[in-house]
Amino acid sequence: MRLALFEPDIPQNTGAMLRLGACLGVGIDIVGQPGFVLSDARLRRAGLDYIRLADIGRHADFPAWRAAQPGRVLLLTTRGDTDFRAVRFRPDDALLVGRESAGVPDTVHESADVRVTIPLAPAARSLNVALAAAMVLTEALRQTLGFPGDPPIDPTPPATEEAPLGRRNR
Repeated sequence: MRLALFEPDIPQNTGAMLRLGACLGVGIDIVGQPGFVLSDARLRRAGLDYIRLADIGRHADFPAWRAAQPGRVLLLTTRGDTDFRAVRFRPDDALLVGRESAGVPDTVHESADVRVTIPLAPAARSLNVALAAAMVLTEALRQTLGFPGDPPIDPTPPATEEAPLGRRNR
């Protein structure tokens, strides 16, 4: 599982997501040119000393990053067609968030394997990108047993059909 930031333009959000990745053991990819210098004090203030613990990948542009992805690309977008709670996440998924000011270009939007949305109250437009990333990443890690200390996933299929997400076996 990786979290990718497409041309981020707010250093505080990037710092928060770098800290999120470092604390959860999730690699962070910065795709394209950020709208700030990566040594920005605001980035360091938001990421604290966790930034040095982060697994950070840099990619010149979206095609270079996409070519390096072994699994699906799941774009978090307000124009998504799949509620994040309905997604069956996989350990090799990459979650992609767009620029705070403009999202991602249509070509990137169209190339995503899954366009994920978070249901919001009717009057709300969008969540902060770092909060959205944390919400969806948490669900992805829960499903894939990807939190630090989780037991490894058994690759053999279960003997019985598993219950749908959100329902308990009784």
